[in-house]
Amino acid sequence: MSASKQKITLWEFFQSLGKTFMLPVALLSFCGIMMGIGSSLSSHDVITLLPFLGNRVLQLIFMWMSSTGSFAFSYLPVMFAIAIPLGMARENKGVAAFSGFVGFAVMNLAVNFWLHARGILPTTDAAVLKANNIQNIIGIQSIDTGILGAVFAGIIVYWLHERFHTIRLPDALAFFGGTRFVPIITTLVMGLVGLLIPLIWPGFAAAIAGLGWVINGAGDFGPMIFGTGERLLLPFGLQHILVAIIRFTDAGGTLEVCGHSVSGALTIFQAQLSCPTSGGFAESATRFLSQGKMPAFLGGLPGAALAMYHCARPENRHKIKGLLISGVVACVVGGTTEPLEFLFLFVAPFLYVIHALLTGLGFTLMAVLGVTIGNTDGNVIDFVVFGILHGLQTKWYLVPVVSAIWFAAYYLIFRFAIRRFDIKTPGRDREAPRTDKGPSAATVGKSGYDTPAILSALGGRENITSLDNCLTRLRLSVKDMSQVDDAALKANRVIGVVHLNQHSLQVVIGPQVQSVKDEMASMMQSASA
Repeated sequence: MSASKQKITLWEFFQSLGKTFMLPVALLSFCGIMMGIGSSLSSHDVITLLPFLGNRVLQLIFMWMSSTGSFAFSYLPVMFAIAIPLGMARENKGVAAFSGFVGFAVMNLAVNFWLHARGILPTTDAAVLKANNIQNIIGIQSIDTGILGAVFAGIIVYWLHERFHTIRLPDALAFFGGTRFVPIITTLVMGLVGLLIPLIWPGFAAAIAGLGWVINGAGDFGPMIFGTGERLLLPFGLQHILVAIIRFTDAGGTLEVCGHSVSGALTIFQAQLSCPTSGGFAESATRFLSQGKMPAFLGGLPGAALAMYHCARPENRHKIKGLLISGVVACVVGGTTEPLEFLFLFVAPFLYVIHALLTGLGFTLMAVLGVTIGNTDGNVIDFVVFGILHGLQTKWYLVPVVSAIWFAAYYLIFRFAIRRFDIKTPGRDREAPRTDKGPSAATVGKSGYDTPAILSALGGRENITSLDNCLTRLRLSVKDMSQVDDAALKANRVIGVVHLNQHSLQVVIGPQVQSVKDEMASMMQSASA
């Protein structure tokens, strides 16, 4: 696949960049659940309510969960610096990841050198440290550039890797050539970048603060702008950029937590989660998190699924039932919405816009009602772990009420629109859809998909120049888009096909996309061997 490299567009670059965010975010979500369970079950209020939880062995387990879960929060920037070159590199991904760590560490060491050269360090004066935004970054006193600094470092390292990982040096220096040269050039370049950070970072910080001012200046409509924007960007795979800005930078707010200044909605929430004296969660942070998704995810989309079921032809309903139920389960339990959204996105884009607006309205309503449920997924797990287990102060009891209203609203809107405009959602065609027809036993893999048929529908191995995946989609570059058979892909349980340009497309698979991608990559490698 690497034999024929195509120049990527800016659009494809940002898509690829957004995809790399999912690796640290997935770990962050899991660690957040561990912290949530551990901190809530070791709290005084819960022990008073359920005295048996005060058992020392249980408390040690809960404290271990909370301590272990704090890992992702403590080392989040370096995880981004590693994940970006790892995810974006086309070859020698291990070298790219290693260089990502090297680059991030060297950049902060260079900043530390500059601070010493200017006489700002060494010092223990809290006022001086705060005035210069100096924090302890992986054991190095440096200017805290947060996630944004780590993203810039990761992008630079990725570029250096792509440019130099195949470099050929003279024989006398050949030992340092090839992949060994990548961390070497990374050390030199990031050492210089670190010297520039103190000079240019105040401008970036001001720009991010300005974005935060715009969003927060919108008052109660700020969460709606965020929630609607995230849904509208999702079909293009660009939602991760907006999400990362709000979750991990000053745009999502800044708050003093346990004596430390913390920026970003999600980092504020998780800092309060691990802080024994925080006394609850900040509404200014949680209004951009899980609670805002819950009306649409726990109520709205299941209502839309029921409307699509009732609007299907009676003879086809039993054939689409499995498709809709699996989509609802993925949405409610896993927080993965594409299996349902892509059932109506392409046949009725205006319905998707309404869905985006209602999702944003859910964010605003949860904020106005004072609900404080954090984390990232908006699913029933977040509802229980970060809502119910943290007591009535989170106002979790309002979520079922609002979700029921959203369920009714989605059901009525979708049922009316589908029938009024004869929208061809699943089961509306006279011919029964092939959603119930699984792959043959001879070709099905561990993923549960007929991967050989999907590969064939993409034009075969020779037509694919790059293959990757994000949370729910295959991301491909192909030589000839005319060889891609959308109908054949959908006949093999593909949820949707997004054509980005004449060479790039996305194939929406769902939660099993990683297994499908691995099977396809293995088949392509075997065929080329």
